[in-house]
Amino acid sequence: MIINKAFSFRLYPNEPQKALLARHFGHCRYVYNQFLRKRIDYYAANKDEKKKGLTYFDTAVMLTAMKKEVEWLTEVNAQSLQGSLQRLDAAYNNFFNKRAKFPKFKNKHAKQSFLVPQHFSLDPESETIKIPKFSPIKTVLSRKTEGTMKSITISKTPTGKYFASVLCEIDKPVKPKTRGGEIGIDLGLKSFLVASDKTVIDAPRFLRSSEKKLVFFQRHLSRKVKGGKNRDKARHKVALIHEKIANQRKDFLHQTSRKLVNENQVICFEDLNIKGMLANHKLAKSISDVGWSEFIRQIKYKSEWEGVRVGQIDRFFPSSKRHFECGWVNESLKLSDREWACKGCGATVDRDHNASQNILLFGKKQIPMDSRESTLVERRCIKAPRRSKKCVAA
Repeated sequence: MIINKAFSFRLYPNEPQKALLARHFGHCRYVYNQFLRKRIDYYAANKDEKKKGLTYFDTAVMLTAMKKEVEWLTEVNAQSLQGSLQRLDAAYNNFFNKRAKFPKFKNKHAKQSFLVPQHFSLDPESETIKIPKFSPIKTVLSRKTEGTMKSITISKTPTGKYFASVLCEIDKPVKPKTRGGEIGIDLGLKSFLVASDKTVIDAPRFLRSSEKKLVFFQRHLSRKVKGGKNRDKARHKVALIHEKIANQRKDFLHQTSRKLVNENQVICFEDLNIKGMLANHKLAKSISDVGWSEFIRQIKYKSEWEGVRVGQIDRFFPSSKRHFECGWVNESLKLSDREWACKGCGATVDRDHNASQNILLFGKKQIPMDSRESTLVERRCIKAPRRSKKCVAA
């Protein structure tokens, strides 16, 4: 199985290298924004024609002509400029395939990056990275890369830190995992995760814990004059808080997802309509803080790497209302009811644990256990009688 894996390393460039990096970031951002405007204008002028929009190849030819007029574009690596066009084309494809919103113009105050597709190398002895146009850049090579290096992305965070992300292609033999438990997980806000084996992980609430400090420095930022040095200092303080929150959340999600994948051979969860939930302004901040989408994404790709089978039940399945032991459905269950009495068998039911048991029970039925290709089965939902839905393999 061929997998793509990125290895991120911290860079420590000197002052001349920082100046050249700034030119690379600025020139790539300029090319991206210029051709985003050209593609928008071309579509507006030719929307009634057969060819409505520009392609990557069209913009690549236009970039060659632009470099003759805008001579300072030749100061940076030509392939990095082409990489900006590739990213723009990918953003357009994601938009038309309904995977993302329409591309936005890049801002110099946001995260900056440029792509180096070839002619780069890592030197473990001197701990440096070599890329075109640059002398060797000091790097902390915290771990060894695996497989074949395909490209490298140099980035700068809003807090002024530099990173190199090396994309590697790894040929990894993957077999279905035969050891470990089987677990169903119910995601929530008060408890981040309630598992069918009675494991409960509390929601860390990193944003909530730093909210007062963040509000304090955001208020200071709002009072600074635009274009002034004090505004840049205030913006840097706010960016540091956001960066800390993001790093805390990322570390928590990676550790939790890795632990689940290592300990289990079957993981089942619910297909949540997270985008729809974010429309609720009372819950949107808490949902964004826990990072459900990123957690599910990590579970999926790590399970695929390790041969763990993944089951996903339909979002309309009454996992909280149905008692997993007797099958009785409590149609009057409210969101505030954390425990309820089952009229089918008379038992007292814990809402979250009951949901995780149902997710495991019905999620396993969606996985053909005798096939490796069933690790990540894409499914579609069809209507079934009596207001229920069931999933079938696409």
